[in-house]
Amino acid sequence: MQHPHDPYVRVRGAREHNLKGVDVDIPRDVLAVFTGVSGSGKSSLAFGTIYAEAQRRYFESVAPYARRLIHQVGAPKVGEISGLPPAVSLQQRRSSPTSRSSVGTVTNLSNSLRMLFSRAGTYPPGAERLDSDAFSPNTAAGACPHCHGLGQVPETTEELLVPDPALSIREGAIAAWPGAWQGKNLRDILDTLGYDVDRPWRDLPPEEREWILFTDEQPVVTVHPVRDADRIQRPYQGTYMSARRYVLKTFSDTKSRTLRAKAERFLANRPCEVCGGSRLRPEALAVTFGGRTIAELAALPLTDLAGLLDGRDEAARVLTEDLKARMAPVVELGLGYLSLDRFAPTLSAGELQRLRLATQLRSGLFGVVYVLDEPSAGLHPADTEALLTVLERLKAAGNSVFVVEHHLEVVRGADWLVDVGPGAGEHGGRVLYSGPPAELASVQESATAAFLFDESPGPARQVREPRGWLEVGPVTRHNLRAVTAGFPLGAFTAVTGVSGSGKSTLIGELTEELAGVERLVRVDQRPIGRTPRSNLATYTGLFDVVRKVFAGTEEARARGYGVGRFSFNVAGGRCETCQGEGFVSVELLFLPSTYAPCPDCGGARYNPGTLHVTYRDRNIAEVLDLTVEAAADFFADVPAAARSLRTLLDVGLGYLRLGQPATELSGGEAQRIKLASELQRGRRGHTLYLLDEPTTGLHPADVEVLMERLHGLVDAGHTVVVVEHDMTVVAGADWVIDLGPGGGDRGGRIVASGPPQRVAGSARSATAPYLARVMP
Repeated sequence: MQHPHDPYVRVRGAREHNLKGVDVDIPRDVLAVFTGVSGSGKSSLAFGTIYAEAQRRYFESVAPYARRLIHQVGAPKVGEISGLPPAVSLQQRRSSPTSRSSVGTVTNLSNSLRMLFSRAGTYPPGAERLDSDAFSPNTAAGACPHCHGLGQVPETTEELLVPDPALSIREGAIAAWPGAWQGKNLRDILDTLGYDVDRPWRDLPPEEREWILFTDEQPVVTVHPVRDADRIQRPYQGTYMSARRYVLKTFSDTKSRTLRAKAERFLANRPCEVCGGSRLRPEALAVTFGGRTIAELAALPLTDLAGLLDGRDEAARVLTEDLKARMAPVVELGLGYLSLDRFAPTLSAGELQRLRLATQLRSGLFGVVYVLDEPSAGLHPADTEALLTVLERLKAAGNSVFVVEHHLEVVRGADWLVDVGPGAGEHGGRVLYSGPPAELASVQESATAAFLFDESPGPARQVREPRGWLEVGPVTRHNLRAVTAGFPLGAFTAVTGVSGSGKSTLIGELTEELAGVERLVRVDQRPIGRTPRSNLATYTGLFDVVRKVFAGTEEARARGYGVGRFSFNVAGGRCETCQGEGFVSVELLFLPSTYAPCPDCGGARYNPGTLHVTYRDRNIAEVLDLTVEAAADFFADVPAAARSLRTLLDVGLGYLRLGQPATELSGGEAQRIKLASELQRGRRGHTLYLLDEPTTGLHPADVEVLMERLHGLVDAGHTVVVVEHDMTVVAGADWVIDLGPGGGDRGGRIVASGPPQRVAGSARSATAPYLARVMP
């Protein structure tokens, strides 16, 4: 029997994913960091076991109906966990927030600002006092009626609707029109109305072009179709609809994702002329605080906003002090450059997680376990100290903080380390060490120990001579103001700077239109798919090879199974209960829906007939369950598969399963899968590779593997440009472009550029002191 006040969380027999019956004791009320190479099992222990069990216990306390649904989700594979308090998870969510979600709504700061305007705002003479809801663009009371609170209205132009003015209407000049009969109908109506549909678009009079594309009139005419020899077509009544009207109607009314996406291609957003992009009703915009509207204050960086909040009377003072106190942890975490109206989909996963972390500081919870997923992702070294301070404050409030982390400064700041490994996938899954950080040095098997205690700089690299330059600018976009930059060709360039300094905006200007760019490959961290149906094998094209292998077996030929039989995306070979997803969506009413294994196929995705066919004693579901490393041995003599698997191994993804759903992959893993897909293609002349923080989510040992691959691309004659915060990567670059000196309005300038040695000596750069520490 455990003591009721046991100070440890004790895990016994954890077998989730690759964990091998792990037993571990972790003290409560400490900052505990889980380390290990990518795929070693640290997330399976922290999130898949500890947090999942805390969540399950919470679910046990809810209503029986909801509990019945929750049981379908399943419990983590663990023998027992004792001493486990309630848990709060702050993961780097894979899903995108909605277009109405903003920094203000994620942090709840918007609520406080709206309350300030409602209670302490300056109203026009005679105006009625407004409720706080009237200051929100997401409520009927506050949203501008013209743009419905979005701040923008979709509009189209002649250039978008008619991309090739050399064509006639009959030849398809109006690209936005529908195809097939509906498009022919509109052409016939124009012909009947007396417009020349065989003349090049550019030769039509401007007033005719204007009417055809933009009129709101809908004339009805009798169309006499041209008779075809083989069929009789009777006259009919046809109603004309302009190209703009058709596109806007399709965009707003269609239930078809494909048609909506097509309509979207012909639309561009422009600021709403009624609210000027502020998203609010005129009544709300008539109220001011300190001479500014709520829209003007919401557009300011948080650091500037804090300086303007000054309460003149008692009500205003209480509200402004509360708002400033809520903003303080956001600014402390290096996010002071963000404004409240910044849309959440434009934020990185790391920024979103830190916003939610700042909100938790104000929640006043104590006695809980916070489980965090790499809070340092996307964080400049200068902001890491602030992150550690925030984590310490969560701990000081009486909480336990469990962090999955690779950043060595965060690891060094821990009270307790849980090192998982020694390798990835089936080579990991064991706890190598659990205890104070200093004693990890004696653990020979630990890949973390080698980097944590050896702070000697890496070997000096010979800086490559550029064979030309890509000139960008002057760029004036977001916070960049007339910035010009030179990127060396045939070299490795690192773009550095604090969060919000303009790094991603600058490399976004590198396009295929630039002189010197033959081919451009942009490798970002967006998901490779949004449902469990999309996975590593389907994305890389490896699945096509596997299906051909199975279709070529004697058993498949005897049963008449073709390649399509082995796809889980079409009827025939798949399990129809889950439609080949392997999972069924479980709606949890008041909670987000989640996925549970299919009750019929148990997650195999296929029906029994398909699973009967084997290749080397494995059916297709078992092959999809292989790790990349195991599959490389299994398909060693299948050249098309071996090449694809080798590139995945080269970028350090040997631990992933072939059929691992896209929903389980981190942004860094998705990025490396995209890079591997690109590397397996044949070389086609000089290529410019752009990568945004490729080391996110990578253990230092894996960073070395990835960098070897990227430097190999440069040695082969290509150009690589990375946005990066890892100073060991920057130190190994040929050229560094450092932006800053701060974030938001305080950034947007090139502070230093040149070889790493030169940038490390810059007095104006926030990056320089951290780079100097790792320079050989």
